[in-house]
Amino acid sequence: MIGHLAKASGAPCPTLVLETDGIADTEQLLRPLLTEIRRRLVRGGHADVLKIALISASPHPLFDLDYRFVQCLPDALDSFDFGGSCGHSILTSVLVAGQLRLVTRLAPGDRVRLRVLNNGDHVVCEVDESRRNSGDFTLHFVQQPGTRLSRLLMTGRPVDRVSTDSGTYEVSLASLGNPYVFVDARDLGIGTQAELFAAEADVFDEIQRIRLAAAALLGMPADSVFPKVAAIASYAPDRLSARAISVPTWHPTLALTGTTCLAAAAITRDTVPARFLSRWADGSARIEIDTAGGSTVAVAKVDGRSSEPVLQWVSVSRKQARLLSGPIGFDSAYTHTAAARSAHLPLTV
Repeated sequence: MIGHLAKASGAPCPTLVLETDGIADTEQLLRPLLTEIRRRLVRGGHADVLKIALISASPHPLFDLDYRFVQCLPDALDSFDFGGSCGHSILTSVLVAGQLRLVTRLAPGDRVRLRVLNNGDHVVCEVDESRRNSGDFTLHFVQQPGTRLSRLLMTGRPVDRVSTDSGTYEVSLASLGNPYVFVDARDLGIGTQAELFAAEADVFDEIQRIRLAAAALLGMPADSVFPKVAAIASYAPDRLSARAISVPTWHPTLALTGTTCLAAAAITRDTVPARFLSRWADGSARIEIDTAGGSTVAVAKVDGRSSEPVLQWVSVSRKQARLLSGPIGFDSAYTHTAAARSAHLPLTV
């Protein structure tokens, strides 16, 4: 088993990308293997790596790569969340796939088609620029034909109300790439972009409580990192500002899945994000988003000919990924976990 460490611009940490062809990918079998791999990463000085991407050449005729994301949780080495995806890790996976020749050598204009095994998403990664150990990419989150914007709302409602000890908040619960909770920053007492980007522990903790209240409403596990959450506002015409939470602290920018989900929510009638934007033109919507770590643009392609708009895809451009190190051999970790499993013994440090 071969691994590479890579990082996408704007990501909170590097991703360990593992080629896993021929290795069972059920959670029950992956957990002890990934625990041992994570233990070895920590020994090697890579305790900051909290994202793992498992990739293989796809047997499906419509895709080039199969991709599975695993979120490492900081509370224990054997603590993982297998329930979501990560756009930044998709970028690093495509870069590493080029290194491993799982796809043809990356060149500008190439498109790599990924099947996200976590949630069934279809993602196309287009190469804008290719260098020896890095590249610039555009990600296209392609929707199933006939995907109405309203279907992205997890409760079927544009706004829901959730309560914490501090009060009741209106939120929009949307899912594209990952499930997200969007709350109006003004309801948190934040009046300026500077205040939003400088918010500290008190705001962080309240946003987490809002996220947990939303998870309870959705029937999602309280110990999961999903749904994700972001406080949003607008401080310039037709331009959004966002502050999101990652694992285990503030996200330095906004996850790519958060960017796509926010863009889709912003063009869905009567949602919290839609309050801040003028009505978009039929055909496509360009959503500009500012974060503490920089700005990004998402373009949503919409078919507005029917009574209810249909989302075709959401694209995010000018995203860079770079290789940090590798190849790293983990065959002995696989052998170690297989032996421990057969002997019914715990993995040891």
